[in-house]
Amino acid sequence: MARAGYMIPMLLGKLTKKPVTVMYPYEKLEPFKDIRAKIKFDTNLCIGCGICARDCPSGACYMVDIPNPVDKKKKTPHFDLDMCTFCGQCDESCPKDAIKLTDEYELAHFKRGELIVK
Repeated sequence: MARAGYMIPMLLGKLTKKPVTVMYPYEKLEPFKDIRAKIKFDTNLCIGCGICARDCPSGACYMVDIPNPVDKKKKTPHFDLDMCTFCGQCDESCPKDAIKLTDEYELAHFKRGELIVK
């Protein structure tokens, strides 16, 4: 059994030091280098090949039919960030570099469908 009062010197020592946590909503940390966060998708570069949806391990990327295709592209990918593990496989497998992972890490939303990147 621990002796009574063994934590008091440790607590008094911590009172004189600066805090180790950040007051998050008011103070924001700089993102780490090469962080993988929100997906940025460029529809003009996409050719609709579907490799990103095929290679996605979590099933967060899926192909959706375009109602009135102007060019040969008949499908476009949608990214459901609720299911995404941010592994970066879609970014690596895209032959036209239409998919990029940004450093935007604040992705909280109130409704489930708000985190779909089209």
